[in-house]
Amino acid sequence: MKALRNQYLLHADDVPTHWYNILADVDVPTTDVRRARSAAAERETGLLAPNIPLSMYRSSVGKDRFVEIPRQVREHYQRWRPTPLFRAHALEQALDTPAHLYYKFEGTNGAGSHKLNSALAQAYFYKNAGVRELTTGTGAGQWGTALAMAAQAFDLDCTAFMVRCSFDQKPYRRVMMELHGARVVPSPSPVTSTGRAVLGSTPDSPGSLAIASSEALEHARSLPGGRYAVGSGENHVLLHQTVIGEEALRQMELAGEFPDVVIAAMGTGSNFAGLAFPFYREKLRSGAATRLVAVEPDACPKLTRGRYAWDYNDVFGTTPMTKMYTLGHTFVPPGMHAGGLRYHGAAPLVSALYERRAIEAVAYGQNAVFEAGTLFARTENLVPAPESAHAVRAAVDEAMRARAERRSTVILFNVSGHGLLDLSAYDQYLAGVLPDHAVSDEQIAASLARLPDADDAGAGS
Repeated sequence: MKALRNQYLLHADDVPTHWYNILADVDVPTTDVRRARSAAAERETGLLAPNIPLSMYRSSVGKDRFVEIPRQVREHYQRWRPTPLFRAHALEQALDTPAHLYYKFEGTNGAGSHKLNSALAQAYFYKNAGVRELTTGTGAGQWGTALAMAAQAFDLDCTAFMVRCSFDQKPYRRVMMELHGARVVPSPSPVTSTGRAVLGSTPDSPGSLAIASSEALEHARSLPGGRYAVGSGENHVLLHQTVIGEEALRQMELAGEFPDVVIAAMGTGSNFAGLAFPFYREKLRSGAATRLVAVEPDACPKLTRGRYAWDYNDVFGTTPMTKMYTLGHTFVPPGMHAGGLRYHGAAPLVSALYERRAIEAVAYGQNAVFEAGTLFARTENLVPAPESAHAVRAAVDEAMRARAERRSTVILFNVSGHGLLDLSAYDQYLAGVLPDHAVSDEQIAASLARLPDADDAGAGS
């Protein structure tokens, strides 16, 4: 009888020694992020103080193809990395498909997701720069949990502003953060002027990552030794996450195959970039026709329905503008359970690749996603996080197309975290009461109409 699942393992000594920097292979001007803001924002907030340690910043804008992972960070990685790669025979059998399905599982660390890869690296660099407290905004709580653990590992204080709808939906994520010493504040909150302004206009606001980020930035500015740590989107975060794809490349070699399609969920981009960027490099090197597919929710479709434009990263425009695919910094997505995918914009590097059609994107409704997550749980005996279930949905659809076309195809997807703290959402799906959140063209158009004026961004591509 054929095994229901093959596991492709590496040893702790095989944890990559370097991150991969895609800027060595993609000509994206670093001026795609600028210190350009509206005059109103300048008067309101003043200049945003330098935030990222130079040691971390330089590696994120340079052209060196590989960046060495600091020894202390790699030693922390070795506590759970390399993460396993599985061949999902049981899922293949359930789908009756000739496709070969492989998934990389990033839920084996204490935080339960891929976010710890960057959290540890950032805590290391901030600690060496003399920072005493890290603040952040967190969507579903995975990033907040990871940063709390990383801050604890490097003896830093941590404050996380958690998007209110996720704060209410996922109480145990709050407990996880507090268990590791973090202070957790539901956002929008009365703690900051940003939060008070939102609550004044929309008392029942479900919150958004843009609002939580604004609050975290404001809080960080109030602390002499405080800095804001971002969980996705920025070049350095995407760089740190490439440890995923570097391992997966070696594991696919062990399996004796190379993927025809690589799939990952798309929030701002760390999950997708972490798996896909190293395969993009190998695709360039070998000439392979591998497709790279980012999967986003219908409720927050920045790639599939957004605009490539200059926009702010937070709701009140205190950050530099970024050239990205965006739904507008004032866009507040519905309160879907995949809170980690509710950000209004895509990372500039991911956006640039999508604009050049080097990658693809698809979007799904919430019930279709949980249908695939349930099938995955029943066949692979692993409950995927709602974010990861988006990748599962796309992988299942690719496998079904392979069956319909009677062709073999190799599919690799990232299960970036487990869903053991998301069982209330699965409970709603099983009970048939999980809503599908629709975003109208009119809602998106209204938000895009509030994009900054092009003149505020200066000249740029």
